[in-house]
Amino acid sequence: MTRQFAWITATLTGIIGILVGIILSTPRMPAGDDSGLKLSRRTAGVPVALLAEASPLATASERKFNPASINFADIAARLNPAVVNIDASARGRRARQLILEGAQRDGDPFDLGRRDADVPRRGTGSGFLIDPSGFILTNHHVIEGAERLTVKLADGRSLRAEVVGSDPDTDIALIKISGPTPFPHATLGDSNALRVGEWVCAIGNPLAYEHTVTVGVVSFIGRKLFDSSLDNYIQTDAAISFGNSGGPLINGRGQVIGINSAISRQANNIGFAVPINQARGVLPQLRALGRVERGYLGVTLRDVDPDIQASLKLPRGDGALVQDVTAGSPGARAGLRPYDVITAVDGQPVRTHDSLSREIASRQPGTSAHLEFVRDGRARDVTLKLAERPQRAPDRTVSPVERSTQRTGPGELGLSLIEIDGSNAHRFDIPSGMTGLLVQRIEPWSVAYDAGIERGAIILEVNRQPVNSIVGFRRVINAAGSDDILAVLLYDPDADVRAIRTVRTESR
Repeated sequence: MTRQFAWITATLTGIIGILVGIILSTPRMPAGDDSGLKLSRRTAGVPVALLAEASPLATASERKFNPASINFADIAARLNPAVVNIDASARGRRARQLILEGAQRDGDPFDLGRRDADVPRRGTGSGFLIDPSGFILTNHHVIEGAERLTVKLADGRSLRAEVVGSDPDTDIALIKISGPTPFPHATLGDSNALRVGEWVCAIGNPLAYEHTVTVGVVSFIGRKLFDSSLDNYIQTDAAISFGNSGGPLINGRGQVIGINSAISRQANNIGFAVPINQARGVLPQLRALGRVERGYLGVTLRDVDPDIQASLKLPRGDGALVQDVTAGSPGARAGLRPYDVITAVDGQPVRTHDSLSREIASRQPGTSAHLEFVRDGRARDVTLKLAERPQRAPDRTVSPVERSTQRTGPGELGLSLIEIDGSNAHRFDIPSGMTGLLVQRIEPWSVAYDAGIERGAIILEVNRQPVNSIVGFRRVINAAGSDDILAVLLYDPDADVRAIRTVRTESR
């Protein structure tokens, strides 16, 4: 009994000694320290995921900025003085040029003919000051065609503004006001650091309700809307309405990361903003020249995806595939052709058509570029001199598609086609000498529908084989196996460009 008691005593003594050692070796937390497991009143109830600063695994950027600390009330109070209302007016015929798609206008914009030619027309938009001397960023479409610009500040002052420069291709404009300085101004952030799901707010003058603040998240980055070679829109569900155009999109740090520019007509929670880095890149030229000069190859490009690689039997899955070459352009003079794959510029690899387009656009006209490309499996290269990129042309009206007796049924890929030749090409606004098959109808949910082929397009080639007749088209289609991938070269009469689509054949 005594021996058993002695063993139990020794065991308990050892355990107590270990516990005392642990307690003495644990650092004591100073009074009021909230950095440990205890949550302060300020952070109590906040999801653990938002307390990144307290985690030893937090990245440097997370330790620097804690999303739990976002307070858009403070941000709006700080940024509101830098946001302005822009009144753009024109008289008579000049009013027809006030194309304010994202801004608010008085009356019916299509009822110009019923008004007195001398009655001024007005449109309103937003903008924001970017420095204390009075420079303001806004949208090109807010100031386009205006004879007089009036800027109303948050303090109630109204000042005349002059246009410093404008860039229709990116919908960016720089204007300036004069008056007692310094003016309140916004801080520009880094739109490249933006992430999908990040909280943002918009400030502007929607529907004449001045300095309206709305909050949402970034829904998508890099959205293409009008020009696939330059567009890089930020999509957000922060409410943007008519009159918001030109106003700032602001991140949780209180920095401007976009210029609100467009809205979806089909939904009230889909808006788009020009990334501020894109605006920052053109500001020097807008100030110095009043416009933006960009390098130009004169080729239409697309990415090499797995379907394109398989259908054209390309040796690699990266690069920019040439779909069309503009006559007389640097690309045409250098001998580039459709189906060429550009793989490098001045020794720098080309991963996507987007990266190539931006690289060329960032260069000055007249400079040289050395291109490496692959044609029919063989590596080639060429040095060419860039031209100046032409400004975006106005939209063309689509010609109505007329019926013809020469057409297919919906059996081939879900397409109804009409043969195009010299006798009927003029009816469809097709360039002289072009032959092919006009898409008259597309069966819903067919493989052609899934591929994005649209009514009114002209099919020129399938798998690099010209198709000038319905018989020839059927021959190429029937030669393909089940679930094969076809590369279809199209001509779009509306945009006057060629494009390549991949169509996966159906199982037979």
